[in-house]
Amino acid sequence: MFQRNENIKLYIVASLLFGAKTYMIYRFFFNINLENVVQELILFINPFVTAFLIFAVSVWMKEKNQLRFIRYAALLATLILYFNILFYRSFGDFLTIPLLFQGSNVADLGSSVIALIEPFDIFIFIDLALIWYLTVQKKWTLTTTFPRKKKLLVLSMALAFLLGNYILAEIERPQLLQRGFDREYLVKNIGLFNFHIYDIVQQSRSQAQRVFADGNELSSIITYVDENTTDNEETDLYGIAKGKNLIFVTLESLQTFVINNTLNGEEVTPFLNSLTEESYYFENFYHQTEQGKTADSEFIMENSLYPLPSGAAYFTHSGNTYHSTPQMLGEEGYMSAVFHANNSSFWNRNSMYDNLGVDQFYDINAYEVNDGNSVGWGLKDKEFFEQSMKYLTNLPEPYYARFITLTNHHPFDLDEEDATIDQFDSNSNTLNKYFQTVRYLDESIEEFFNHLKESGIYEDSIIVMMGDHYGISDFHNRAMSMYLDKEEITSYDQIQLQRVPFFVHIPGQEGGVMSQIGGQVDVKPTIMHLLGVDDSADISFGTNLFGPNRKDYVALRDGSFITDDYIFTKDVCYDRESGEELGSENSGILAGDDSDTETACSPFREQVELEMSYSDKIIYGDLFRFHDFTE
Repeated sequence: MFQRNENIKLYIVASLLFGAKTYMIYRFFFNINLENVVQELILFINPFVTAFLIFAVSVWMKEKNQLRFIRYAALLATLILYFNILFYRSFGDFLTIPLLFQGSNVADLGSSVIALIEPFDIFIFIDLALIWYLTVQKKWTLTTTFPRKKKLLVLSMALAFLLGNYILAEIERPQLLQRGFDREYLVKNIGLFNFHIYDIVQQSRSQAQRVFADGNELSSIITYVDENTTDNEETDLYGIAKGKNLIFVTLESLQTFVINNTLNGEEVTPFLNSLTEESYYFENFYHQTEQGKTADSEFIMENSLYPLPSGAAYFTHSGNTYHSTPQMLGEEGYMSAVFHANNSSFWNRNSMYDNLGVDQFYDINAYEVNDGNSVGWGLKDKEFFEQSMKYLTNLPEPYYARFITLTNHHPFDLDEEDATIDQFDSNSNTLNKYFQTVRYLDESIEEFFNHLKESGIYEDSIIVMMGDHYGISDFHNRAMSMYLDKEEITSYDQIQLQRVPFFVHIPGQEGGVMSQIGGQVDVKPTIMHLLGVDDSADISFGTNLFGPNRKDYVALRDGSFITDDYIFTKDVCYDRESGEELGSENSGILAGDDSDTETACSPFREQVELEMSYSDKIIYGDLFRFHDFTE
């Protein structure tokens, strides 16, 4: 044990404690995929390198300030770690700077945050307690005065360690900093704190893009869209819903794995199962959201643009010029309305909806909400649809009405009297409860359909329903493998779990199960095709899912993609049907991996990255302000 008068530098003690803690968090709190020994080594090194750099700053301070700096630096860094842990448990991702500016959402998180806290989280703060005990209670100084040469030596060593860490990571994963879309890669190789610094730099650069944009970039983007995504060929379904009301329902956190599936021999979603044969149901439809989740899903389907790599455009770029579905349908005589029993400011919807051309927003103030009819995030879905009918029946036709459900939202709480299916039995309380709220959502949709029929709206409408994003993150893979009867959830399985339901229900049309791949970016052109709206002047990255020349891949924001035959994720190419691994494109030189070769997925990879970059340019540069969509 350290003696009180020994010349031991506290920054070394603090660095070792904090580095060890951070490594344990990387390994056991985050689900970071390690492909080889070198990646394990890098993951082990970077927490200590970062900790040494942070706490070495103390040697430049006066002796009386060294302890204070180390204590508060350790506290701040621990809080950053813990906030990332809570966010990761919910979304399987790391915090970014734009998310920190979405603080107006925090007040609405409530029970979701509480449900993410685990009893063993207390161990994350043990090193803080130890440092505080030694320096405050025992009054161990453990500090010393450093001459200038030693101060420079300490700083030089810290920077050298950091540079060595980066060089090692760059050799293992060339062009590492060009993979900003893959936050796991960055955290794995340069550490969480260096990732946050990288994120600050990237966000500063993105903010400058609008200032220097002049619209010249649009010409190459328009050429790309015309040649690669636009499909103007008419099908038998073109205009089949012309003049009809468009009713769009966002199915909160609903994933495809529950559709036509059972729990303890009982159908989880009996009504939606019946709709798969009475609608055009796309069973290979993927959500493409990133950190904005529901807000991202809205942004994608309304604009046919990709979400931003970090943050949510609903917050960071709500003032941009867009060419949205409400705007396009408004030119066809449609009135647009959104129904959502939540605060209008949540996800900055009140500002964004105005900019997207939404005519009316029925927020929480339009509903009677009390303790008896609300649970979790707010008004129960059955009450939500029932109370919405008085507004829907008074909208001037034709209209575009979009409904956003709430009950099937993490932490998936449900009153006992509303539960009509048993919970699952696993180590994940989140997954266990998920099936009950999914069943409740299914029942609420059935009641909504009955309301539409009773009111006479049903026959004059087209009803589109879409899952907005996953409900169960990869943090719950162990429990998910139990439900799906798999030994483990692989990277291939994780991509397949990003499928969400997409229904196009047209009364009088039989429909059926559609096997082609699709994504949320395809919703807008698909709807325009069915409504018979000419979208040839639009600039979008989606394609009509019913068209013969539809785009042959679905791109995800993390660089993964799905084609008719393949799935590519985490640098590995898989056969889409069998899940068989077809090859790796990881050039891990230090790991002895010389598989920097072409795979069946290679031809799509460059195009996916190019398409994402074009979408980002449009948003960051606000390029649509330079374009006249009427020409």
